[in-house]
Amino acid sequence: MEKIMTDKLIVIGSNSFSGSHFVAGALAKGMDVVGISRSKEQSSVYLPYKWRNNDGDNRDSNSNRNRNENKRKAIQHNKFSFFKLDLNNDLDAILSLIFDFRPDYIVNFAAQGMVAESWNAPEQWFKTNMLSAVQLHNRLKDCTFLKKFVQISTPEVYGSCQGDVNESISYNPSTPYAVSKAGVDMSLMTFFRQYNFPVIFTRSANVYGPGQQLYRIIPRSILFFLTGKKLELHGGGRSVRAFIHIKDVVNGTLKAMLYGKPGNIYHFSSSETLSIRSLVKLIAEKTGVSFKDKVTDVDDRLGKDKAYLLNCSKAYHEFGWKARMSLDNGIEETMGWIKNNLDVLKNEPLNYIHKP
Repeated sequence: MEKIMTDKLIVIGSNSFSGSHFVAGALAKGMDVVGISRSKEQSSVYLPYKWRNNDGDNRDSNSNRNRNENKRKAIQHNKFSFFKLDLNNDLDAILSLIFDFRPDYIVNFAAQGMVAESWNAPEQWFKTNMLSAVQLHNRLKDCTFLKKFVQISTPEVYGSCQGDVNESISYNPSTPYAVSKAGVDMSLMTFFRQYNFPVIFTRSANVYGPGQQLYRIIPRSILFFLTGKKLELHGGGRSVRAFIHIKDVVNGTLKAMLYGKPGNIYHFSSSETLSIRSLVKLIAEKTGVSFKDKVTDVDDRLGKDKAYLLNCSKAYHEFGWKARMSLDNGIEETMGWIKNNLDVLKNEPLNYIHKP
């Protein structure tokens, strides 16, 4: 039986795809969780800690399994509180909440996260991802109750790379988004060295799974093919990626939070690599449509990295983490979420909507 934990946790950016799955994972371990995001809680179709079962099916059922699952979720919800607060505008309120709750851990998912769009208003990416984040950890540097501060970083800081990338490679960011994330990481590392601030960094390559925003390539391809829409493939889908299921990332992030060493970076990635084009062809096959008829090539996005393949041996050797979900099974699970919620999802926005 899995050990139940009594630790307290604050998740900043709890409405994000990865943040909401992490909340669900922490609640499943019995932790007391406070979620913070700048927007109100989204539709439950995007919030896995509100799902009745693990595949994102929100439909009613009279089965005993679902009744037991609902009871467990109700217990979890008693251990979760949500606060609508913006890191850019409500820093004092966030800090007041932190010092009142006195969490053992803080995990920061909050960021302006789109790569191509960061060229349009780079100052907004720098404000959220660097300035506000630095203001936060500067106010937290003398906390005595904080065991770990986990900064959710990105492999974008490395730029385009060849071969397996380990955690010691030099930064070479190629977009405003990547520069902003590299900047806050470097600031946090100086705080670790100067103040012994207990920061840990995680970087995950191309996360996907049920509940992901519909403008991301895997859910977008599935939804477009199921609803008869034609998909645009940037740069012909020549970029090579390693896709990792969100359950594996949550498992790794929890292990890093609990067992990782401050001042260290941990990678989470699958060993399966393929081009975006091959990925979309696989999804077309699974949904029973013609790739040739339903996909059209368009120009690539500005500053898009051709590849970054992460070496994850450090996470394996230090706390036994490795990716377990195959891409094939993960796509099937994501497809199940979309099919189960198709009536809702086909009316949701299909493109990224920027919030300054």
